[in-house]
Amino acid sequence: MAATTFMDPHDVPVITGTQGWERMYPYQYQFSKDDPERESFESSQIWYYDGLHYPEPHYPFDLIWDEAWSLALSQYNTRHFIIPPALGIDHRIVNGYVYITPVGIPDQEEVARRVPHFLERAGYYYRNWDNLYENWKKKVTALIAELDALDFSELPEMEDITVVTEGVGKGRGFDLLKRYDDLINMGLLNWQYHFEFLNLGYAAYVTFINTTNQIFPGIPMSTLTKMVSGIDVVMYRPDSELIRLARLAIDTGLEEEFMKPLNAAELTGELEKSAAGKDWLAEMEKARYPWFYISTGTGWYHHHICWNDNLDIPFDAIRMHIRSLKEGKEVGRPTEKLVKERDRIVEEYRKLIKTDDDREAFEQSLAVARTVFPYVEDHLFYIEHWFHSIFWGKVRQIGRILQKEGFIEDVEDIWYLKRDEIKQALWDYCTAWATGVKPRGPSYWPKEISWRKEVYAKFRDWAPPPALGVPPDVVTEPFTIVLWGVTTDVLSEWLKGGSDGEGEQREFKGSPGSSGIVEGRARVLRNVSELSDLAEGEILVATTTSPSWAPAFVKIAGAVTDVGGPMCHAAIVCREYGLPTVVGTGKATHLIKTGDLIRIDGDSGVVTILEKA
Repeated sequence: MAATTFMDPHDVPVITGTQGWERMYPYQYQFSKDDPERESFESSQIWYYDGLHYPEPHYPFDLIWDEAWSLALSQYNTRHFIIPPALGIDHRIVNGYVYITPVGIPDQEEVARRVPHFLERAGYYYRNWDNLYENWKKKVTALIAELDALDFSELPEMEDITVVTEGVGKGRGFDLLKRYDDLINMGLLNWQYHFEFLNLGYAAYVTFINTTNQIFPGIPMSTLTKMVSGIDVVMYRPDSELIRLARLAIDTGLEEEFMKPLNAAELTGELEKSAAGKDWLAEMEKARYPWFYISTGTGWYHHHICWNDNLDIPFDAIRMHIRSLKEGKEVGRPTEKLVKERDRIVEEYRKLIKTDDDREAFEQSLAVARTVFPYVEDHLFYIEHWFHSIFWGKVRQIGRILQKEGFIEDVEDIWYLKRDEIKQALWDYCTAWATGVKPRGPSYWPKEISWRKEVYAKFRDWAPPPALGVPPDVVTEPFTIVLWGVTTDVLSEWLKGGSDGEGEQREFKGSPGSSGIVEGRARVLRNVSELSDLAEGEILVATTTSPSWAPAFVKIAGAVTDVGGPMCHAAIVCREYGLPTVVGTGKATHLIKTGDLIRIDGDSGVVTILEKA
């Protein structure tokens, strides 16, 4: 008999050798029993592992984005737009992995009281979406420019004489501390902007899904998602730029240079020897800013470097596109085909509508869903890729200062400190500079960081369970449904079999991401560096995907992910490329091995292992 609940979150055992790990993270992120009311709440909720954003355990500093969206998403749900059936999303951390829970409103009278507020507030945004969105882009790009201008350097031996002659009234130590605060506040403001539209975007999808299901009971999710596909968005621009550069290389006779086994620096040197090569490099420079600020991962970790940090990555993708173009393959999204199929499906369902009220509800909800579609994808580029890529570089500037002063042994050690601990270290550095005495940091932080590295390594070896706690009767929070794909049915699927012996499981289910059925050999990938291992016609199996994986979508036959719902990145991109996809399986990367022959059904969400490698 299948279990009906997951492990109580308070009962998760401590990994041997990690005792005291909690001090690496904010205290409010801990499951605890010191408050009976809070303990009862924690035990009664469903907490699911957010592998969609975090396929790895958290470095202490990198938790900043989780803290940022914990505040931003929840306040927009609860305090800004007054989403009727849901409050915010609460967060906890277990062995370095973030677990989240949607906070619902069981009192239907309270839900009803919230409806008119939502209609008034959300309605204003939906009616003025285009103008507000244009203003949003101005705000975000201005913030990115402000971030880019921020600079960190070590403190001087002596202040410049102008601090006296011009009566400046403040010193470089104060400036350094203030700039660090500015950096952190820019990051948090960036995430306030992130959710200005996103909650409403997903709410619009949930409304469209619910409305259409009422009119056409049993309509497949894959059909619903096709009705909003084929819309051009900024998130596809980076790959479009790579395709443009690949075509330019072919048109100018440079493809043979690209096929040589050279890294980006070596190839650049070769291209600089010819006029055509110099022209190509000039075009690449135009594309780099901002389009090469695309992360190699989700953008949520400091080590998810962007293309501008390592040009080998986009150069390899350009090579891949050149090969595909030379072979006569279609590269990029088959937009015309998608639009034709989208319009055909919509028209067929329109003919089935029987009442004027249903027709009006369908048209309105479809129009709003299509209106919000660009933002749902585009915000990723502005926030998680462009802004984050520059942000990580600024933190590394601080890391170089602390390394030079002996606070940390390596620049990359800075990520093992919480953001308030970095502020403490900077205070130590600045006050020691001001007083002329030796700081304590060099004798304190290296030992602590060494311990944290050992703990983090043990976290990496731990397999976080997909969920903890008690599944609800109904999941109502919009993000939970359409982004993470967590529904009561999905939770029931996760409960089947548990973790013991699940390697023998040959069939399991996720959420339909993109329609179609395909069979093929699996390729399990963990990060972008493994994309070169992909063979033509394989089925990609991953925890999640990222935009920098776009060149791979011309090679694969389909995709399966551990996490995500119908509006996650993997589902959206695979629909745009016409690839069958199943998302949110919870355990695909654990059950499937590279070389397994598998079948995926993007309409039912069923994944079958036909033959083990």
